[in-house]
Amino acid sequence: MRWMSRAAVNGLLIVATLYTLLPLTWLLFSSTKSLTDLYSTNGFAFGEFNLFTNVRNVLAESGGIFFRWYGNSLLYAGMGASVSALVSVMCGYAFDKYDWLGKEKLFGLVLLGVLVPTTATAIPLYLLASKIGMVNTFWSVFVPVLVHPFGVYLARVLSSGYVPGEVLEAARSDGAGEIRTFVRVALPMLLPAFVTIFLFQFTAIWNNFFLPLVMLNDQHLYPLSLGLFTWEKQGNAFPEFHSLVITGSLLSVVPLLLVFVSLQRFWKAGMTAGSVK
Repeated sequence: MRWMSRAAVNGLLIVATLYTLLPLTWLLFSSTKSLTDLYSTNGFAFGEFNLFTNVRNVLAESGGIFFRWYGNSLLYAGMGASVSALVSVMCGYAFDKYDWLGKEKLFGLVLLGVLVPTTATAIPLYLLASKIGMVNTFWSVFVPVLVHPFGVYLARVLSSGYVPGEVLEAARSDGAGEIRTFVRVALPMLLPAFVTIFLFQFTAIWNNFFLPLVMLNDQHLYPLSLGLFTWEKQGNAFPEFHSLVITGSLLSVVPLLLVFVSLQRFWKAGMTAGSVK
């Protein structure tokens, strides 16, 4: 019975993995095809290898605006996720290690923020941005992503497990102030938490669509998600844009893969990383 249960679990995991990889596999096959083969061959069959031509077409379309969209996405996601992760770690550390009046009530509001879908806040954010003249600017997309309630919750949980209070007391006994204690002692120990929150937020910002759609009308400020959407709309009149969207979508996956592969080792960092002996 034991081997049967293991086989069932492994079989279920294999099916789930194949289901997860199915869209990426279709994208990989389709991006290598010419426009004719894209419509005339099976989605999971190779046609005439046309990947490099498709990539050149994507990069050359509209004066190379794809480069601008790519750079915008890297800026929104890279800077936004870094600042958001740092703010979340600082807030989570403060909620965990300090006591002040109304702390738990304020943390309850943070938990309520976790329950609110980001799309529900897009219109209120647009109204606020329009009041201060920030609509159709870089900041209208960048500033809202710096707030990450789930990151604050996760940082508090990880801070309670990663940062022993005794280590902080030892640092304070040695004359370190609160800021220095956090920067030199707590923050290195919270590096796995920082990286985890960064990866969550990087993925969310990279795939962010509705907020830029509401905030922006200048194509030079578009992220990849919104830029590819504008190409897809043109595909109804000009079928060649479908090929551009598919190849552009494949290129857009590359940063996500690189970030996850390069940072996964930090997830396995020890819980006492950065502590003193």
